[in-house]
Amino acid sequence: MSFCDYTLLCNFPKCQSRVSGFAWVTVCSHIFCDQHGSNAFSRSPAICPACTSPLSAMLDMVRMELSPCEQYKAMVLAGLPPHVILDISARALAFWSYQVHQEHIHQEYRLSRADTQLMQMEKALTQQNQSIELELTGMKREVASLKKAMEKYQTQYSDVSEKLMEKNMQYQDLQGQYQNLQGLYDSLRRPNMVVDVGEGDTLLQPGHHAGVVRPATPQRSPQFLSVGQDGDSRTSSCLEADEAKTFQFSSPSRERGRPVKKKH
Repeated sequence: MSFCDYTLLCNFPKCQSRVSGFAWVTVCSHIFCDQHGSNAFSRSPAICPACTSPLSAMLDMVRMELSPCEQYKAMVLAGLPPHVILDISARALAFWSYQVHQEHIHQEYRLSRADTQLMQMEKALTQQNQSIELELTGMKREVASLKKAMEKYQTQYSDVSEKLMEKNMQYQDLQGQYQNLQGLYDSLRRPNMVVDVGEGDTLLQPGHHAGVVRPATPQRSPQFLSVGQDGDSRTSSCLEADEAKTFQFSSPSRERGRPVKKKH
């Protein structure tokens, strides 16, 4: 862009747009776009929005056409003396150079502000990277410890698996031995059961129906009444259990002369 094609910026704080068409210029060397200039200078008293200078005179603010026609250019300075023309041109160029300088200062301010923000962002990014690196280092250590623990558990798992396989083999061997012993026990038990059934059939007493067994009556040891030297009567048992099974006594008052018979 050439210097001649360069256009000024609106000095309104919240605008900063390129002026075109019509613009408002002030005696304090500020320029505003048509929209913000019309809104600001419609009040009375008028105040410059850029520097808050009072603009009370009639020519303190002027609405100018930025692209005048050729007829206006030919007549605006016609008839004026050269020193007046030069004075007007010098003041117009001073206004232009002031605006360019102010814009340059504004751009430098924006650049310094951007640099400050960039430095702050770089500092924050550096701190964030450091914290991330510390966290990453801690996570790497944790992963290493977890790998060691996993290897330890894998070793233990392998040992336990081998022991389990050995126990399963032992269990299968014991189960086979148990089945063999169970078969041998069953083969030995069947003849004994047959012999027991035969002996039970021969123990049936005659005169009773088959399948009916007479219950055995318990034998009680006889007791005698003996008289001692002091005349007291005492009751005692004369026979022990094995003698009671061998001998049977009769009453002494009825059968004194009958001999003792052994039971077969």
